[in-house]
Amino acid sequence: MRRGALLALLALQACAGPYRPAPRDAQIAPPPQWRQEQGAIKPIADGWWRGFGDPALDRLVAQALAGNEDLKIAAARIEEARAQLRLTDARRLPTLGLGLSGASSRSVNAFGIGVDQEQGQAAVSSAYEVDLFGRLRQSSEAARADLLATDEARDVLRLSLIATVVDGYIGLRALDSRLAIVNETIATRGKERDLVHRRYLAGYASLLDERQAAAAYEAAARLQPATQRAIRARENALSVLAGATPGPIARDDEVAFAADIAIPAALPSHLLRQRPDIAEAESRVAAADHRLGAARAAFMPQLQLSASGGAAVSTLLSNPITVFNLGGSLLAPLFEGGRLHAQQDLAVSRRDQAAYAYRAAVLQAFREVEDAMAGVAFLSAEAETAQREVAADQAAYAAARRRYDAGYASYLEQLDSERALLGARIDEDDLRFQRLSAIVALYRSLGGGWSADLMPRDYPAQPEG
Repeated sequence: MRRGALLALLALQACAGPYRPAPRDAQIAPPPQWRQEQGAIKPIADGWWRGFGDPALDRLVAQALAGNEDLKIAAARIEEARAQLRLTDARRLPTLGLGLSGASSRSVNAFGIGVDQEQGQAAVSSAYEVDLFGRLRQSSEAARADLLATDEARDVLRLSLIATVVDGYIGLRALDSRLAIVNETIATRGKERDLVHRRYLAGYASLLDERQAAAAYEAAARLQPATQRAIRARENALSVLAGATPGPIARDDEVAFAADIAIPAALPSHLLRQRPDIAEAESRVAAADHRLGAARAAFMPQLQLSASGGAAVSTLLSNPITVFNLGGSLLAPLFEGGRLHAQQDLAVSRRDQAAYAYRAAVLQAFREVEDAMAGVAFLSAEAETAQREVAADQAAYAAARRRYDAGYASYLEQLDSERALLGARIDEDDLRFQRLSAIVALYRSLGGGWSADLMPRDYPAQPEG
């Protein structure tokens, strides 16, 4: 008898077939080092945006974290996943219920006499499924992995929100800086326009010079409303990100906003696992794998235990009668019309999708880190070149102005030099803020920064090779 039962269990297990692991081409190995690695390792704090040294930015980020609607939705999804976990765990526990019944009846006994009876019964019942093959345990583990994934999804949104706010604030400060350059240029060209106009009235300048000076002033003045319009749009976008209606964004004018933030030049690639999107994808794979285990366990028998006990009372009885029931049932699937196999194939397909999604997330992370590190490096070099260009254009403009004042050159020559200087100053300023945006992208690609306690103890302080 025991041998027959064992053979039956083995036959049911064989129906599920062998366990199918994740596809081989979904696996991925980290690169030995980054292409841009250089220098020593420097720990980065989680509040990396504070390195810009701008209290107004700190307040804006805090406001966004507290008021952003998408973050509130993500928090509600975490509570939903936590409730789902409690619901799944509850299925592994025995149930306990209380039943009460009563009736008033009249019946005819064997002697043809009517009998009136008041009766009632109270019983406590319990049921429990013995998780012989781990189906309920696998379902609980899947729900627990889903909760972790939902929590990581909230962190993905949080990281994206912080980076977007910081990058938007950098863009706003860049527009402020451009507006300052434009206003300075307007003031300079206004003085030149007035000077050329007086020289024209005195006969020392031509009508062409006078018209060119006026046109140059208007060209600079036209840049002012365009820049102000861009500032207003950026402020409105940041206000909405912070959970407020469109409005002005406070800035600390005394802050130069050119902080030299410590940039991680060398990082072990395995630290990308701290990125919340990778952690989320990893939890999704774990949840799908546990659901596959539950689908395989569904092929096996289910053992149900039940028990109840109570007492029955009646007006026909002098004393209550105790009643009880103990039992169990073993239900093994024999024919389900392919439902169990379909559930298993569905679980395998979803597990494979999660595995490929994890690989895609890791590859994207590698690319983002490489792009960000290259962006910081090359923008730094480009900014240094732009500084030299501004210095050269300033010297050229000074020379052209001296030549015009001495009467050796036309006003057009001075105007061309001034236009070149304005363009170079704007480009230099844009590159400076683009480098800051690249630093933000680097922090974002690293999951918001990293700290020394995340480093393995045997990792060298200097990159290898």
